[in-house]
Amino acid sequence: MEPFTRRSALATLGAALLTGTAGLQPAVAQTGRMQSWKLSTARRTGIHDLAPAPDGGVWFTAQASGHLGWFDPGSGRTELLALGSGSAPHGVIQGPDKAAWITDGGQNAIVRVGWPERSLHLYPLPRGTPHANLNTCAFDGNGDLWFTGQAGYVGRVAVKTGQVSVKASPRGRGPYGICSTPGGEVWWCSLAGSFIARIDRRSGDSVVVEPPTPEQGARRVWSDSRGRIWVSEWNSGQLSVHDPAAAGAAGRWRQWKLPGERPRPYAIYVDERDMVWVSDFGGNACWSFDARSERFERYAFPRESANVRQILGRPGEVWLPESGTEHISVIRTG
Repeated sequence: MEPFTRRSALATLGAALLTGTAGLQPAVAQTGRMQSWKLSTARRTGIHDLAPAPDGGVWFTAQASGHLGWFDPGSGRTELLALGSGSAPHGVIQGPDKAAWITDGGQNAIVRVGWPERSLHLYPLPRGTPHANLNTCAFDGNGDLWFTGQAGYVGRVAVKTGQVSVKASPRGRGPYGICSTPGGEVWWCSLAGSFIARIDRRSGDSVVVEPPTPEQGARRVWSDSRGRIWVSEWNSGQLSVHDPAAAGAAGRWRQWKLPGERPRPYAIYVDERDMVWVSDFGGNACWSFDARSERFERYAFPRESANVRQILGRPGEVWLPESGTEHISVIRTG
């Protein structure tokens, strides 16, 4: 665990006193507690995404070394499981079957790791599919897995049959973050295309929804309990939300600029309380956002260039993989 020092405490307190942009309530002092661990591995893993595992541990993708990592918060121990020749995993989530499901750009395949037996099963993209630069994945309400490929693809694994299908995405390259709603619908966003899209689960086609800010760089998306889609806008520095059920175009979108001079929102996650979490490369911090009060709360990282690319959690815990420092952190909100 990272030592707590008076210097780091003062830095965190000072950062928490930053105020928001015009029209926002000021950022408030931290209410959660952050704890961090340095990964105990012999070589750099290139940690990218993570997901809570069903046994109380945390999975993470080791993109540089080609492994699925498993981290035990109780002991600080790290285990690495090789995924195959040429592996370069990006995203990982826990499936309805309690297994780890991984988008592996190096193998151009989806990888399932059964847990706790640690069995491997590859779902390669259809023969002839170009390198898709696989990104992230999400399960729909029928139990099928949908995934994005930043080279310009959206696809599905029909889990019951194992069939993998892929379609070219609207407007070419850019598909990045993806999420499912409480109703089982699937949404994704395009970083290069600066839009979000809903998947027609029958046809596999994507219906584009344009955000009001041009070229905002939609990087990741996440649904809250009401099915509203929260978006981290990399280029604009904004956090935005789209409500598909709202009446009229004006009522469907809202935006908030992250506090600070040059915010760079990357990862986004909505916890069990509908609190929105977003990582900020520009401010080297993680922000929580309460949509009811429109208040941001800043959690500064004590290490430079933490570069959190994914956020996931379990009740009372928000987990953060620091790709720039080879650390894993958690904010305990209980």
